[in-house]
Amino acid sequence: MRFGAGAVEALPVIAGVFVAAALLALALTPVARRLALRFELVDRPDPRRVNAVPIPRGGGLAAAAAFVTVSVVIVILDGGLLPVGRIGPLTTSELVALIGGGALAALLGVLDDYFDLRARWQLMAQLLLAFLVVALGIGVDVINNPLGPGVIRLEGVFEVAFTVVWVLGMINSINFIDGLDGLSSGVAIIAAVTLGLINLTAGIDQPQVAIFCFAFAGAVLGFLRWNFHPATIFAGTSGVFFFGFCLALLSILGTAKIAVALLVLGVPIIDTFWIIVRRLVSGRSPFSPDRGHIHHRLLDLGLSHRQTVLLIYGICLLLAVLTFLLSGTGQVYAFLAIVVGFGLVLVALTRRAPEEEILRAETYIDDPDAPSPDAPSPDAPDLDAPHPDAGA
Repeated sequence: MRFGAGAVEALPVIAGVFVAAALLALALTPVARRLALRFELVDRPDPRRVNAVPIPRGGGLAAAAAFVTVSVVIVILDGGLLPVGRIGPLTTSELVALIGGGALAALLGVLDDYFDLRARWQLMAQLLLAFLVVALGIGVDVINNPLGPGVIRLEGVFEVAFTVVWVLGMINSINFIDGLDGLSSGVAIIAAVTLGLINLTAGIDQPQVAIFCFAFAGAVLGFLRWNFHPATIFAGTSGVFFFGFCLALLSILGTAKIAVALLVLGVPIIDTFWIIVRRLVSGRSPFSPDRGHIHHRLLDLGLSHRQTVLLIYGICLLLAVLTFLLSGTGQVYAFLAIVVGFGLVLVALTRRAPEEEILRAETYIDDPDAPSPDAPSPDAPDLDAPHPDAGA
């Protein structure tokens, strides 16, 4: 891998924004946890969840706040203080889409965290985010041709349709894999770092986009400290929307890197694809919950909660390495091969673990001495007790 001319110049800035975003998210996440408890944004144990005690959600707000804060500072300083402003600068519309859209995504997600909205309303929020991107003039107008050399250019309605589907697909891929502590956040970090490094290579040389990739990765890393197993806070829909939306934007800003994102996020994307296919074939809604995801199947095979998460991290890292070894067309071929292979693995695992088996949270606790889902936790908040400010 050979870095571009602007990479060395941008490295001190990249290191600074990564550390700043990580420290800010690390400090803000406990604040988000207290707010979640205050407003009872809590995931209670039920047959389709793996948490055995109530866990606050909405932690994505902390990561989003850290990213937005650091990004605004970047934009202000880039008026003349940063050395990378002249190298492939992002347009105002692109900055508004990334920073403002990321903040809006987190806020829309909080509405679901609080009101527990139906799937149709979540879809409406995702469509709003996707059409915001299109309205700001951002789209996927070029993709690699999987059938041969060259590219396929998208124009008009095809560009709009592909962009909308891309944003929706990224958000829902993160949503569907957000089933274990630290899983979606860790995968998002791997994807963001990979996109950041790709932007620093000689063939692309867009260090400003890379800076935002590492600001995003740092913010999610700071949150991951509190979200890794055993989690004290979940990302919630605010985190899912924020992670998915930002990754969708970061992969299409500047020179579109759709094939890179497809390959690095191959596990959640393909898991989402096969889950939707299986649900539709069985006559169910594609958004109906079940225990057919790859992480559920790995748990059924006997892997612990942490082992399952680390294994999926490892697969994503291997796919990330492939992005640097393959060309654009090779990346597409690799992704298509993974689609087929992943589907065969899921079929085999499904045969070993019937879908109608109830998802039991207590089977996914690494510590055998941990309390059962029905037993109260000494650290769990008393959610039925009146809040001290009630009636004030």
